[in-house]
Amino acid sequence: MSRFTMVCWSAGLAAALLGTTPAQAGYYIIRWDNSGICQVWSEAFFKPIPWPSGYQVVSRPLPTFSEAVTRQVTLRRQGRCTL
Repeated sequence: MSRFTMVCWSAGLAAALLGTTPAQAGYYIIRWDNSGICQVWSEAFFKPIPWPSGYQVVSRPLPTFSEAVTRQVTLRRQGRCTL
């Protein structure tokens, strides 16, 4: 019984250590081709469907939503986005 208990304890410890790593949800900015509107998109969800227009990814992945919004505002001020 002690061997079984040790295996269970080890498995629980391993699961706890692996489960505590923070999820790195990446955000990026996409620019729609037909309107020029830039949008913050999360990599946690599905990729946007390019209909009725295509899109381009115009930023590198950003770690937080606030950094992505700041980058979107910067692109708008530079004239690379219309909204």
